[in-house]
Amino acid sequence: MRTNVGLWWLLAGFGFFIAAVYTVWSLIQHGGVEWVGTVALVFLGLMSSMIAFYVGRVLKAQNGELPEDTLTADIDDGDPEMGEFSPWSWWPIVLAASAAIAVIGLAVGSWMVPIGFMVFVVAIVGWVYEYYRGYFAR
Repeated sequence: MRTNVGLWWLLAGFGFFIAAVYTVWSLIQHGGVEWVGTVALVFLGLMSSMIAFYVGRVLKAQNGELPEDTLTADIDDGDPEMGEFSPWSWWPIVLAASAAIAVIGLAVGSWMVPIGFMVFVVAIVGWVYEYYRGYFAR
């Protein structure tokens, strides 16, 4: 985790440095500031700084090093139980298809958005009740 904090601060410094270089280069080349790129690069530095600050605060609040952060750690040392995962489930694909239908509906024709929403409702209900009915019921 300490390495992550360092990498995020490094990325933040890189973003601010490149923003300064970009601004100076734009002034020399064009005689003015190119605002879109300058603002985007400054935001890269700001967002990286926010993430670095947050990860640093989490590191200080966790009361010591996690098992997976030690130098002699194996991959499975800090492996907690994350819940259950069903690799045979088709409902995430149906959910993604409903989002695709709705977004295509926004771009092509608004009549497709309600269809995407209805497929979304079916996909959510199917995914939630996947283990209560049918072959995988408990």
